[in-house]
Amino acid sequence: MRSEWHRRRRRADDRGFTLIELLVVLMIIGVLAAVAIPVMLSQRAKAKDIAARADATTLGKEIATYYADNAGVPTVAIVAGRYQVAGGDVGAVSNGVTLGSIAATPIAATSADTTGWTSTAWCVNVISAGGSKKYFTYSAQNGLGTGVCATASTP
Repeated sequence: MRSEWHRRRRRADDRGFTLIELLVVLMIIGVLAAVAIPVMLSQRAKAKDIAARADATTLGKEIATYYADNAGVPTVAIVAGRYQVAGGDVGAVSNGVTLGSIAATPIAATSADTTGWTSTAWCVNVISAGGSKKYFTYSAQNGLGTGVCATASTP
């Protein structure tokens, strides 16, 4: 037979957590969230930059390949969510990435300005919406870079 002390002890153990214990746990969760959220957001911006850099590299290499095989100036455009160089499919446009106009502050465009392009002088802008570095270029002279093209044919 159980003693009275055992019965009282069992009722005391069944009460659950105290308010102080719950507040301590919530404070710990809050501190962990305050540390983790900024780290997670910076990783998201880096991922967008990597996608834009990959798109610029893909376009640049395709344009260089076009000039190695052809004499004319290629068209560079986005058609139905895919990049096209001289009408040939190059690949899907990454989420949040687009071609940029030739300007000090480029705006989104569906086709690249190819005015004055030659096989040794061309430059294409790519815009990364939400990235930490917003503008990427790929040019015949310098390859991949950050920033904007000064003109359609010079980085």
